[in-house]
Amino acid sequence: MVKLSGSKSLIKQLQNEGVKVLFGMPGGANLPIYDELYNSEIRHILVRHEQLAAHMADGFARVSRRPGVCVATSGPGATNLVTGIATAYMDSIPMVAITGQVASTTIGKDAFQECDIIGVSTPVTKYSFQPMKPSEIPQMVKKAFYIASSGRPGPVLIDIPKDIQTAEGEIEFPQSVAIRGYEPIIEPDPTKIEKAVDEILSAERPMILAGGGVAISGAFSELQTLAEMLMSPVATTFKGKGVFNETHPLALGPIGMHGHVEANKLILEADVLLAVGTRFSDRSTGKVSDFVPNSKIIHIDIDPSEINKNKTVDLGIVGDVRASLRAIIESLKRRARMNDLGKWNKRFNEVKEICRSEFKVDMAKLSAISILKKLREVLPPEALVTTEVGQCQMWASLHFDVIQPGTFYSSTGLGTMGFGFPAAIGAKVASPSKPVLDIAGDGSFNMTEAALATAVLDNIPVIVLVINNGMLGMVAQWQRLFYGRRYHGVKLYSIPDFVKLAESYRAQGLRAQSIDEVGKAVKLGLRSDIATVIDVPISPEEDVFPFVVPGTALKDMIIA
Repeated sequence: MVKLSGSKSLIKQLQNEGVKVLFGMPGGANLPIYDELYNSEIRHILVRHEQLAAHMADGFARVSRRPGVCVATSGPGATNLVTGIATAYMDSIPMVAITGQVASTTIGKDAFQECDIIGVSTPVTKYSFQPMKPSEIPQMVKKAFYIASSGRPGPVLIDIPKDIQTAEGEIEFPQSVAIRGYEPIIEPDPTKIEKAVDEILSAERPMILAGGGVAISGAFSELQTLAEMLMSPVATTFKGKGVFNETHPLALGPIGMHGHVEANKLILEADVLLAVGTRFSDRSTGKVSDFVPNSKIIHIDIDPSEINKNKTVDLGIVGDVRASLRAIIESLKRRARMNDLGKWNKRFNEVKEICRSEFKVDMAKLSAISILKKLREVLPPEALVTTEVGQCQMWASLHFDVIQPGTFYSSTGLGTMGFGFPAAIGAKVASPSKPVLDIAGDGSFNMTEAALATAVLDNIPVIVLVINNGMLGMVAQWQRLFYGRRYHGVKLYSIPDFVKLAESYRAQGLRAQSIDEVGKAVKLGLRSDIATVIDVPISPEEDVFPFVVPGTALKDMIIA
C-alpha cells in the first residue's frame, strides 16, 4: 500500500488499465483529476462540449474494441455526457465515463452544479460507481473496465466527489477483479450447438441474419467461413452492416425499414434463420408478428435477456458470438456433410439479380445515391466510415458497400444526430494510419460541428462529407409522405456555409457541385493533414427508398 490522493490513485489505475487517451473537458468539480493528468503520460483530447467527449470515446471503442474513456465535471458537465452514454448503451459499446461531483459533505443539499448523475445515468449504464473513500477508487476503476468490456459490453460511470479526489488514503492497486453475481456466459451450451446444426443441416432454404454482435465479438472470419460452408446467403441488420463483405456473392445487405429489396424479400422465404448477435429490433423486423412467420429461428446472443424478448424463437443459444460460430463450424466439420442447396442458391441469385438490375443509378446526375457510389470508388477498402443519423445514414446503408468487415460505424439503437463526426475523431485516434470519413447530413453535422476545433488543434485529420439538402431530410420526407407536404420546423436554408465554417476553424473547406468534383474533393481530403469538410448540395426533394412504413411488414415495403 502507498498513501496517495484519490485523483492520483485514479490516474495510476487508469494507466494500469492501459489507458493511453481520454476525451474530456475540465470544470470545478474535476480539477484535481486534471491537475494529476498534467503530469501523466495519458493523452488528453479537449472537446468543446461534453457530448462530443462521449461520442469520441464511443468511436475510439468501436475501432479499438477497448473501452473508450471520457471525463466531465459535475452537474451540466455530467448531464451533457448522458446522450453519448445512452448512444453507447443502446449499441453495446464499452465505455468508462468519469465525472466530478460536489463534495461528499454537500451531496443532497442542492450545492452549486450538483446533480444526481448516478440516478440520471442508471437506465443507460451497465453499472455506476461513487467512491466515498480514496482507497475505493482503484478497485472501482478495475471493476468498471471489466464490466464495460465483458459479456455484452456497455458504458460504466464513475462519479467522484471533489473532496474524495483531494483526500489521501492508503491505496492498494488490484491485480484481478471478481464481482459477486456477475458471470457473463461466454461458452455456448454444446447440446444446443448440436441441435442448431441438426436444424441447419435439415434446411432447404437456410439464411444467416448477422447483427452487431458479430462486430462486437470480432467474428468476421467465422461468419464468412460458416456462410461459405453452408452456401447460405447472409443478410444483416443495420447494426450488423459491414460485418460481412457486401461485395461477396452471398451478401444480401441490410434488411428492415430501409433495407435492400432482395434482402427483405428473401428472408421471408427462409425455412431456417440463423440469427447471430441481433435483438430483432422494430427497424429490422417491421411488424414483428409477420417477420419470418414460416421459418424456424435459431438465435445466438451473449445476453440471455435478448432470447425471446422481441421475437419468440425455436432455439436460443446464449454465448459469445465468435465462440458459438466456431462451435457450429467444428460440428459441421465433424459431420462432414452438407445439404444440396442448388435450388435455393439459384433462387437467391435470381432475386438478387432482378432486384439490382431494376435499380439504375444515373452517375452523371448529382444525387445522394451517385455521391455514395462515387465515394465507394474513391475510398480504399480499409477506410473507416462513420455516419450521422437521418437520410444520409439510410442512403449509406443502401448504397455504400462495405468491403472490409468492421469498418462501418453508426448510431443505430438511439439514432443520435451528431454522432458521426466526433465518433470519426475517436476512430482516427484509435487507428491513425487509416483514412476516416463521416457521411453526414447538414442537420446532423450542425449539432456537433464544434468538434472541428478538436480535429484541428489535436491534428486529427478526418473528412466530413455533407450531403446538404438544406433540410432535416428524414423528417421532411415523412412530412411529404404522411402529412401532406406541410413542412414545419425542417427547413435549414443551407445555413451555415460549411466551407466558410470549416475555414473559420482553420480546417479545409471544399464544395463539390458535380460527381467528378466529389471524387476530386475526397481525394484532396485523403491527402490532407488537416480536417476536411466537403459540402455537396443536393435536391431537398430526394427521398430514401425502399421504405417499410412503421407498423407494416417487410413484405409491404414501398419500393419508390
